[in-house]
Amino acid sequence: MIHPLRPHRRRIVALASGILLTAGLSLAAPASAAGITATRAETQPQTPLVVNARWGGHATYDRIVIDLQGFVPGVTVTAVPRLIQDGSGKPVPLAGNYFLEIRLNPAAAHNDAGESVYHGPTLQKFYLSKLKGLAKTGDFEGYVTFGAAFDTVPYYRTFALHSPERFVVDIAHANQC
Repeated sequence: MIHPLRPHRRRIVALASGILLTAGLSLAAPASAAGITATRAETQPQTPLVVNARWGGHATYDRIVIDLQGFVPGVTVTAVPRLIQDGSGKPVPLAGNYFLEIRLNPAAAHNDAGESVYHGPTLQKFYLSKLKGLAKTGDFEGYVTFGAAFDTVPYYRTFALHSPERFVVDIAHANQC
């Protein structure tokens, strides 16, 4: 006796095999065969541009904001013994006892023609509760770096904000109100 579901099972297997075979052939075909052409620039996201850096003092924290065009790239914030200029290795003239290096990658502070798109400070000293200075220390081979100076050990948190895109470092301090 033939089981009543077997003919249906055979049809389903045949139909599924046909679908998989068709999908496999269309995936193996070059994009131009399907009438789709894409340039490399269209398939890879543009490198985000660092356009500004700003800061502010608040009641319980000082804030650094790095403004971007594009998306927020990967960022590392690292305590370093001193600040140096990328490329030259020269010391950055910011007074302080503690320093943070903020490194964005991939990122650029210049356009494809090599012209700067960064409109913020390259070296700025100020006297907030914790933050004593900020410098753009590099824009080289897909990395943009900043250095921040402090008199005492900085306790900080980092996060990204969107619309517009920006990276934020908040440095905690005692209430100043």
